[in-house]
Amino acid sequence: MIKTTRIETPIGEMVAEATKEGICLLEFSDRKTLSSQIDEIAGLLKTTSENGSNRHLRMLKKQMKEYFKGKRKEFSLHLLTPGTEFQQAVWKELLNIPYGSTRTYQGQADLLKNPGSVRAVAQANGANRIAIIIPCHRVIGSDGHLVGYGGGLERKKWLLDHEKKYSGKPVDLDLF
Repeated sequence: MIKTTRIETPIGEMVAEATKEGICLLEFSDRKTLSSQIDEIAGLLKTTSENGSNRHLRMLKKQMKEYFKGKRKEFSLHLLTPGTEFQQAVWKELLNIPYGSTRTYQGQADLLKNPGSVRAVAQANGANRIAIIIPCHRVIGSDGHLVGYGGGLERKKWLLDHEKKYSGKPVDLDLF
């Protein structure tokens, strides 16, 4: 059974889902593909969802509050991320992008030892169902511009600015 709850954040309401194994979804409630993502995850896990909570969702809410206060730079949550082998590799690599840093799609493809896979990397980033925790917002275009974020580019910019502010690294104003 998937438990579903809502989380208020400074950049909008989010929907979170978790099974007893871990967090399987965290998305902004106004994301156009949210209902299809919810249906997809239920199908992949061969179960249904209901409103409620569990230990993973309680821990997620606590860690999200800490993140938005600038007190948490890394998450320690159990994640459940069904997907293809390639998607799994892309999402795992996203977790290696340090807080307050960015990487290009090409850089991500290079680290996967598949430099010609930039479009596939971008598609896998877009298929990420666990926003912020699996930090696809840290991936930018090769020219340094913000591109491709399911939560919207304004939120992507906000998240990157937020992380720069609390990272102790100098803010790169030319990035945006």
